Amino acid sequence: MNILQKVTLPFTIIGAFNWALIALFDFNLVTWITRGYNIGAKIIYVFIAICALVNILIFFADLRMKDRREA
Repeated sequence: MNILQKVTLPFTIIGAFNWALIALFDFNLVTWITRGYNIGAKIIYVFIAICALVNILIFFADLRMKDRREA
């Protein structure tokens, strides 16, 4: 696991945890943290989305590298 993935993975997990809280308890952790400050919440959501995209790219890059090693 490289440093970039070590940084982005926890934020992706926090984002998933927030969605679970919304689904189960109708409680939005991001809105609570930002006290309903809309711009702050949007910044957090965009940051978590970028972290998720980085993790997806790392995942597929690792799969490609694995396929090349096996061939």
